[in-house]
Amino acid sequence: MRSLLDSKKKRGAGLDVALGLVPPQRRPPRMFGCVSCFWVLLSACLVAVCSFSFLSPAWIVRSGEQELQEPVSFGLLWHCSDSLEFMSSCYTLGGLGRFNDIPSSSWQTSAVLCCGGCALLVMSCLLAIVTLFLPSGLCERRLCTLAGYMQTAAVFIMASGLLVYPFGLNAATVKKYCENSSIYYAGTCQIGWGYMLAIVGVMLSVFLPFFSKYAPKEHISPTPIPTIL
Repeated sequence: MRSLLDSKKKRGAGLDVALGLVPPQRRPPRMFGCVSCFWVLLSACLVAVCSFSFLSPAWIVRSGEQELQEPVSFGLLWHCSDSLEFMSSCYTLGGLGRFNDIPSSSWQTSAVLCCGGCALLVMSCLLAIVTLFLPSGLCERRLCTLAGYMQTAAVFIMASGLLVYPFGLNAATVKKYCENSSIYYAGTCQIGWGYMLAIVGVMLSVFLPFFSKYAPKEHISPTPIPTIL
């Protein structure tokens, strides 16, 4: 008899909630979510990958297998050369007060775009970490949305920088080491692991805005379905 009365009470309470007579009970806010944790971890990893690839000096490489040729490598901001008489030496192509030392305007543009996109990734990663410690609510959703927009902008900016970089192969300084090099053709040189790593990092960064959409701990459905029972 008691179980029958309890079932009737539960049905009546569910019907009242569905009709809006009784406000539904709110769940306590959660501090962590699986998607948000994965989003933060992926953001941090891609920040490390993109930063390491942008600072690497191995974007354009000449192996030096032929005689009387020394190994040479060009990066976004670095240039390294090996010789038989001296040890391996690297120096910056740009930097504070030395931005004009970059041998091509295309490489200068690429450096600005890639570094700017990497800075956006860093800031969005910091915002993603902050959202982990926020309770579910409007503030968390807004920060996730802002971080997603920043990551989307970072992907387009870095991709533009990677597309502009091969235009610098037509510079006189590059032709000095890579014979017959031209736009999107490295001549006697080859594409190095640093440039390929940057491409992989940008391609994986495309998924970050998608995860930011589902990173909030409580995703609100646009058409909630009332539970009667």
